[in-house]
This record gives sequence, C-alpha cells and structure tokens, in this order.
Amino acid sequence: MLSVMEWPAQSPDLNPIELLWEQLDRMVRKKCPSSQSNLWQIHKLCDRVASSTLLEDRRDAVRALKSLSKKYRMEVGTQAMDHLINILQTDRSDSEILGYALDTLYNILCNDEEEEQDESEDAVTPISASGKHKNVSMPDENAQKQSDDLGAQFTEQFVQDPEHVTLLLTLLEEFDFHVRWPGVKLLTTLLKNQGVQVQGIILVSPMGVSRLMDLLADSREVIRNDGLLLLQQLTKSNAAIQKIVAFENAFERLLDIITEEGSSDGGIVVEDCLLLLLNLLKNNSSNQNFFKEGSYIQRMKPWFEIGDDNSGWSAQKVTNLHLMLQLVRVMVSPVNSPGATSSCQKSMYQCGLLQQLCTILMATGVPADILTETINTVSEVIRGSQVNQDYFASVNAPSNPPRPAIVVLLMSMVNERQPFVLRCAVLYCFQCFLYKNQKGQGEIVATLLPSTIDANSISAGQLLCGGLFSVDSLSNWCAAVALAHSLQDNLTQKEQLLRVQLATSLGKPPVSLLQQCTNILSQGSKVQTRVGLLMLLCTWINNCPIAVTHFLHNQENVPFLTAQISENLGEDERLVQGLCALLLGICIYYNDNSLENNTKDKLKQLIEKRIGKENFVEKLGFITKHELYSRAAQKPQPVFLSPEQMLFDHEFTKLVKELEGVITKAVHKSNEEEKKEEEVKKTLEQHDNIVTRYKELIREQDTQIQELKEQVGSMSSQSEQMQTTVTQQLSQIQQHKDQYNILKLKLGKDSQPNSQGEGSQVNGLQTEELTQLREEVEELCKQRALLQTQLGDKDTLKSSLTSETAESSAGGSDDTEMLKELEGLRSRVQSQLAEINQMKSERQELLRRAEAGSSEAVSSSDGAVDAAKMAEVESRLAAQTTEMERLKGEAQSLSESRAELDQQLAAATSTVAILQTEKAKLQSEVQDSKKEQDDLLMLLADQDQKIHSLKQKLKDLGETVDDEDDLDCRDQTDEDYEDEDED
Repeated sequence: MLSVMEWPAQSPDLNPIELLWEQLDRMVRKKCPSSQSNLWQIHKLCDRVASSTLLEDRRDAVRALKSLSKKYRMEVGTQAMDHLINILQTDRSDSEILGYALDTLYNILCNDEEEEQDESEDAVTPISASGKHKNVSMPDENAQKQSDDLGAQFTEQFVQDPEHVTLLLTLLEEFDFHVRWPGVKLLTTLLKNQGVQVQGIILVSPMGVSRLMDLLADSREVIRNDGLLLLQQLTKSNAAIQKIVAFENAFERLLDIITEEGSSDGGIVVEDCLLLLLNLLKNNSSNQNFFKEGSYIQRMKPWFEIGDDNSGWSAQKVTNLHLMLQLVRVMVSPVNSPGATSSCQKSMYQCGLLQQLCTILMATGVPADILTETINTVSEVIRGSQVNQDYFASVNAPSNPPRPAIVVLLMSMVNERQPFVLRCAVLYCFQCFLYKNQKGQGEIVATLLPSTIDANSISAGQLLCGGLFSVDSLSNWCAAVALAHSLQDNLTQKEQLLRVQLATSLGKPPVSLLQQCTNILSQGSKVQTRVGLLMLLCTWINNCPIAVTHFLHNQENVPFLTAQISENLGEDERLVQGLCALLLGICIYYNDNSLENNTKDKLKQLIEKRIGKENFVEKLGFITKHELYSRAAQKPQPVFLSPEQMLFDHEFTKLVKELEGVITKAVHKSNEEEKKEEEVKKTLEQHDNIVTRYKELIREQDTQIQELKEQVGSMSSQSEQMQTTVTQQLSQIQQHKDQYNILKLKLGKDSQPNSQGEGSQVNGLQTEELTQLREEVEELCKQRALLQTQLGDKDTLKSSLTSETAESSAGGSDDTEMLKELEGLRSRVQSQLAEINQMKSERQELLRRAEAGSSEAVSSSDGAVDAAKMAEVESRLAAQTTEMERLKGEAQSLSESRAELDQQLAAATSTVAILQTEKAKLQSEVQDSKKEQDDLLMLLADQDQKIHSLKQKLKDLGETVDDEDDLDCRDQTDEDYEDEDED
C-alpha cells in the first residue's frame, strides 16, 4: 500500500481518489514510455467518464481530458468524443461538467493555430524521456495541413448524427457563461470545418436560427462578439439562412451595435458587424430590398462624417471605413437588377449620402486606399442615374480658383506619378459619369470644340487630349478609353468631334483629331497605345457614316490597315492585327459609298486580293481569343494586376461581340445579296414609317375620343341637372293646374250673386286671386325663358359635338347612345314647353271668362274699375312678352357672333400651326446648311494644303510657280495703270 507521505504535496485541493489516480499515473510513467503512458492515461480517464457513478469523478475526469486535448488531440478525439457527447446528453444539470466537455470538444475540432498554441492554467506540459521540456516550435505547412485534415475528420464524425448539432443548439439556451461561451465557439468551429452540412441541419432545426440571433442581445460582450463570428460563418453562401437572419431584425441590431461601438472609429467589433452585413446583402436581392425599404440606407450617412483634421487614421479605422464603402457598393452594384440599383441610388441622393461621399472625395489627408475605394463607390452611386450624375458634375474641388471635381480627377488619371489603382478608379468614375448620360457626353465634347475653348482654364477635353498624346502609354490608353465613352451610343457627339482641330506645331496648318490619331497609330508606338487608339477609332466611326467617310478620305489609312492585317507578326502584335481588321470591317459595314475609290465593293475586293477573306476573319477572331478579353467582359470596373494588362475596356468588349458576326457576314456577302438586303431594308423602313404614321393618327384619334368622352360626360351631368329642373317644373305646373281648377270652381259658384254687397265681395276676391295668378304666370314665363336659353346653349353644344364626332372615325357606340339620349331629352323639353304654352292659353281663356263674369255681375262703376285693372295687367303682360322677344333676338345675335369668333379663332390657330411648321423646316434647313458649310470648309482646307504641298514640290524641282499673293499684286498694279490712263 501507498503511504500518505508518498502523495504529492503540491496538490492539497484534490480529494483522495484524485490523488490516487495521479500516483498511479506517476508509477506508469516510470515503468512505460511517454506515448504509451499518455494513451493509458487517456484511456483510464475515458473509463472514469463512462463508468463513474459520482458526478464529481466524471467532472474531474472531463477536466483532465480538457487539459490533455490540446497536446494529444488525436488520442483524446479518438477515444473520448463519444463519451463527451454522452456527457452533454446526460449531465445537463451540472453546468461545470458541460463547460469542460464543450471546451474539450472545441480543442479537438479546432484548427486555429493560435487557439492550439494558447495554454490554459490546467494545461499539461509534455516531458521527454530525458526529463527535459520539449522545444515546441510553430508547425510548418505540412503539420498545419495534417491538423486541418484532423479537424475535418472529427467534425465529420460529430455531425454524422444531426441530433448532436441540435443538442448543441439546445445548450446555447443556457444562460450560464461557462456553457454558452464554449458552445458558441464549438458551433463556430463546426461551421468552419463542415459549413454546408451544419447549415442544412440548423436550417431544418426548429427555431435554430432564432436561438443564434439571441446571442446578439446577450449583455456579456464576449458572447455577443463571438456570436457575431458564429453568424458570419452561418450566413456564408446560404441565401435561405441570410433571409431568415435578416427578418429576425438583424439589420437593426447590427446597426445599433455599430453606433454603440463608435461607427468608423470603433474597434474589431465594428469590423465583425460590417462583415456580417456584407454576407447578408451581397448577391441577395431580397435582403437588399428589405434593407432599403427599412430606411437603413439613411442610417449609413453618419458613418462617413469626417472631421477637418484627417491626420492620424488608425489601421482599424481604415479597415472599418473600407468595409463601409464596400457595403454601399453592394447596394448599387452593376450586377444588381436595374430597378433595385436605381431605387437605392435615389435614396442615397435624397438622404445626403452621395454628398457626404463627395466631401470625402475632395477632402485632404485621406489615405490613398480609402480615397481609391471612395472614388469607386461614388462611381457606382452615380452610374446610370441622371440626377446623381448632374449633382456630381456640379461638385467643385476646394481650390483657388475652384475647379470641377471631374477635372481634378482627370488630372490624377493622366499623371503617371499617381498610384496605378487610383488611376484605374478615376477612369471607372469617368466611365460611370458618362454611362447613359448624353448631357454629360455633350459637355465633355464641347470642351474640345473651338468655340468653347477657354485659354485661361484647364478643361476636361484639354486633359484628355494631353493624355492621348503623352509619352506615357498608360495615359494614352486611359485617355483613349475615356474619349471613347464620351462618344458611346451618341451619334451627335461623334459628328461634333470631327470638327476638333489640333495645332501640332508652329507654322503648320491644324490637323483634325481623327487625322492625328491615325498619324500616331502609323508611327508604330507601344502596343498599349495602339490598342487604345484603335478602340477609340472603332467606337468613333461605329454607326456613323460621316465619320467613316472622313476616315476613308485620308488615302493612307486603308493601305496602312491592310498592311497591318496581312503581315505575319508575333504574339504581341496579334491583338493589334485583330483591331485593325475590326476597324476596316466597320468601314465596310457603315460605308455609304460616297467616296468612289473606297466603296463597299472596292474595299471587299481589296481584302480578297491582299489579305484573303478567310485570313481576314481569322485575324478578326484574335480579339475574342485574347486571354484578357474575357476578364474585361465580366464586369464594368477596370481591375488589373499591372499596367501592362490594361488592354480591353468592358464597353468595347460588348461592341466587339455585337460587330464580329455582322462584319464577317458583310465581308462574305456578294453584291446581289447586299442589293437585296438594301431593298428589304428600304421596304422595312417604308413599312415602319407607315406604321409610325398610323400610330400617330391613332394616338390623335384616341386623344380626340377622350376629349369627346369628357365633353359627353359633362353634358350628361348637365342633362341630369336639367332633368331635375324639368321635374321640379312639372310639379309646379301640376300645382298651378290644381289652383286653376279651384279658381274655375270658385268662379262658377260666384257667377250668380244675390246682392250688391255680395257681388262686391266676390269681385274683391276675384281681383286678389287674379293678381296672384298673374304673378305666378309671370314667374312661369321667366322660368320658361330661362329654360329656352339653356336649351339653346345645349343645342349649340350638341351641334358642335355632333360635327366633331362626325370628323372622328372612331367615335364609338357610346357617343351615339349619348346623342340619342340628348335627342330624347330635347324632345321631352319641347313637350314640356308645349304643355307650358297650353297652360298659358288656358290662363288666357280663364282670364277672358273671369272678365266676362265680372262684367255681368258688378255694376258699371265697379266694372269700369275692373276693366281698367285688367287693361293694366294685359299691358304689362304685353310689355313682358315684347321684352322676352327682344331678349331672344339679342341671344340669337350673340350666338351668331360667338360662332363667327370661334371660326376666326380656328383660322388663326391653323395659321399659327402652319407658321410653326415652316419655322421648324427653316431651322432644320439652316442646321443642314451649317453642317454642309463646315464639311466644305474642311474639304477646302485639305485642298489648300494639298495645293501648297504640290507648289512646294514644283519649286523644289525648279519650276516657276506663281503664288496667289504675286497674282494679287499684279492685278492691283494693272488696276492702278488703268486708273491713271482714265485720268
């Protein structure tokens, strides 16, 4: 037996059983080699974990396994993994043993070198057989690879049963720090080693993602920060999980954390939040839309608020701001759908984010990589958005005098001392500014025209020309591509650029920009320069017959191109040969046959004789077969590893793809086929013109029909109002009928008086009732006159509506029905007027009978009085009738004068339209004459130059040539002699 004195004195806190195990381990180490001793110790610990009934024994054994798991990873993983998983399932009531088990599993599965190198307080230092400490060195690449393979194997073994991952998700609900934190680290390791498989298990697990999202709300920063790392691994390349995380309010929580940590001035936690946001938004249109609709773009603006003092940018701040700029670019990336990108660009302008980015762009003291990324970000925020492009054009740099931001950026692009990535970013910004921006293209080209050049200031056009003819090949290429984007899909600017004249040297006539480009091309400069110039020329003359004519007008261009294509050059020159073939093919396809020596047929015959059609097509295919062509065709941003790789532009690759097949067909076509195609094109154009005219006619008729429908609707409402008025009049007429009947009865009864007093009373009653009756009749007359006036207006409106409807060929059945309804309404009004007239005649009859009865019933004196009153009433009625007739006449004369005025107005309107048409024709003719004059001036300049050169050659040969100045002097002398003779 062992005595107590033999127990180790340095372990007073261990219980007797643990001390006994340690003593046995010491005895085994003395008798066995080191490796066998470790295996035996791990085996015994696994037996203790599996067989011990006391929780304390199992806890101590798991803690010992944890200490050995870092140094003896394979042994512990092979023997103890199943026992540790069983501990997680059975001993969930004890948080301490759970923490030990999770830490042990994490040490087994983790491949991180730093984590494996760290040692905790319980770590066991291996001792060699000689008793000295081992010299633990950093693992080399092979050791690291073996470690990675080992972690992947153990991870695969762990996730074979999905219940293990589900168990781990359940343990994360424990609030105890010693359980939750190692659980988060273990799950992160599982996702690193077997991401796809673990993501699938978590996705189908009930509330699996929600449990992980709760980690962001943990008050302990360690768990929250490791939870961010876990969610980063969870959301990698899985759109379904990304959507679930986003709808679990992840954006709100992450933005709150970024704000709490100090935004761009924050630490590594801000970086982790930004990386998680990038995972959620990149290539996920649903989350991008949710981010925009949730007004989270507005919360990004404070990130880019920088102070006046920009010195002292820490490395972490540079990293954070770089990720923030990438986050903005994700929202407006060209690979997103156009609608979503446009909506985000609009939001960024409205909330002031674009303005804030431009402030950083023009600020001083900003690190170079942040400035480069800011330029790229601004480029994609303004790309294709007219409002944003206009704002960017108005931004000025804080210099004296102020200069546009575009000019300042172009100065950096053509400066060979600037960093290469910065020059690429400026070129991309210029391309995005001109993308679908014809207004901006016109402004750039206008700075090259003679009428707009300002000698006191530097313009964009001057910088581009300077870069185009610089000794630096990269500046040549960038300037050529920038000019090509100024002409992209803009026929007007292609024609305007033909007017640009360059002064090459003193004493020599100016040369056109097109001619200067071909001159540099023929001088045999660097490949990069020639490629840039050829791309510019191809873009310039594409779909522009006038530019093709100007290019072919120089007799040296076609022989130069054919010579370049026909030669057998090296690999570096193949691309130049392909571009020359493309340029010559464009000259054939867009040739309008205006030059007799360079028609389509003659150019094709030249290719067949000197190059060969098959050889020409083969050289044309060199462009798309180049290794850098496919790289440039992938995305608009120019990304190159070195300046020598800058050969292709993204928009130019699309042009090549569009023209390659067309040019191949054009070269192989015969004259008869071309004539047939031209006839078909003319027929199609005529057909399109006819269809266009009919469409315009249909649009006009639709507009007229819509206006007529509106008029019919207004007339319907007015008709309803008139119908309501007529109904009211009918009720009033019925009331008057009843009153007339009552009056008749009263007159019948009172026609037989018994006495003089009774007769006076009856006469007094009749007089009052007659007065009331006359007043009502007068009111009826007024209402009748008003109705007649309204009816006359409606008749006039109906007649005009009928004439307009007759002129329109597509009036529709609805207008006919409405007209029928109006006719019925008019007939009803006429019937009602007839009824009113009938009532008026009855009233006259009643008055006549009343006068007859009153003359018989009263005395002569009373009868005289009544007769006088009746005469007065009748005179008033006659006067009113006369007045009504006069008003009717005036209304008729007014309607006639109104009709005459309408006719005069229509005649004046037609005259104005004719004058406007003539004015537009005259303006177009003036523009055409201006263009023709410019072309003639250019041709005359070329002729003068040729005549001058021929005279010089004749003088060199010894021939006497009379100059125009000498002839003018002689003419003047002869005129003087003639004047003297006359005197």
